[in-house]
Amino acid sequence: MVGAILLGLVCGIIARMVVPGDAFKNLSGPVSWLVSLGLGLAGALVGYGIFTKLLNIGDDDIFDWGGILGALIGSIIVVAVVSAILRRRSNN
Repeated sequence: MVGAILLGLVCGIIARMVVPGDAFKNLSGPVSWLVSLGLGLAGALVGYGIFTKLLNIGDDDIFDWGGILGALIGSIIVVAVVSAILRRRSNN
């Protein structure tokens, strides 16, 4: 459980740093950490689905540090998609 939380937090933070103009850049404090954690965990699920289930690459352990690359790629996808959705909603 602790490993999953740390994986989600690390991947969420890195993904938010990599994606330009993410919709969460104005957050600070505990809310920012929780958003990063949630995005990282969602990204780990997306990365697990893409690499392990779809492409048959990697192991079957979800939220495992061995799948950090897949979790990071999934987190980047999640941050980009959620940011685009939130920007589109704010423009309407």
